[in-house]
Amino acid sequence: MGWIKRWGWLFGLGWALTGSASAELVKETVEYRDGSAVLEGYLVTDSRWEGPRPVVLIVHDWNGLDDYERMRAEMIADAGYVALAVDVYGKGVRPSTVADCAREAGKWYADRTAWRKRLGAAMTYAKTRKEVQKDAIAAIGYCFGGAAVLEMARAGMDLKGVASFHGGLKTTMPAVKGAVKASVLVLHGEADPMVPPAEVKAFEAEMKSAGASYRVVSYAGAVHSFTVPNSEKAGVPGVAYQKEADEQSWDELLKFLKGLF
Repeated sequence: MGWIKRWGWLFGLGWALTGSASAELVKETVEYRDGSAVLEGYLVTDSRWEGPRPVVLIVHDWNGLDDYERMRAEMIADAGYVALAVDVYGKGVRPSTVADCAREAGKWYADRTAWRKRLGAAMTYAKTRKEVQKDAIAAIGYCFGGAAVLEMARAGMDLKGVASFHGGLKTTMPAVKGAVKASVLVLHGEADPMVPPAEVKAFEAEMKSAGASYRVVSYAGAVHSFTVPNSEKAGVPGVAYQKEADEQSWDELLKFLKGLF
């Protein structure tokens, strides 16, 4: 689950936007398809790099792909990877109220087979890009997107790794033994009331039973949406930004990606 983020948060995230002074990011809005559905993603590369590079897919939270995911894509590209912010909902589908977000996200939580297929379409598209090293793919996601990348791992998609930021951990389609090919990293707010300790424990049991390589990192005092500046302004209990957890979890991600590739 994610939260409406249009609070001018960019101005509060200066640490993340400094980047490399020599970075020359190439940004492109791209279209791809899942059957007849047209999807609109955001591809970012760094022109300093020559030849194919590993790609990191970024899955949005419950209000769809917006400036938050575009910013994270630019950070990923600045770190030396191709970044593709993917679109689960479809071109032009960008809910703007809590009720609309819940309704749209709920469609995918209720049909995980379709959700996995939609996510697989992003992988298929990424492999068509000349910038992408086709055997070096990872996926990260936030809230709804965090739950999404765990579904990709459970489905046995050909990913090097997945990282979930404050994502839901439960599923109606648990991993079977030997199915999970990706390394799994869960970055979790220890005080998140929407993902309580029992859910974390059940997830760990699922991963152990499946024989998956996984790690759960919990941040003390952090609640839901801890990487989203000003998320507390939504006025929802249990939702708040925590700068320290945000920065630490991003550093954890970069170490994770370096280990994968």
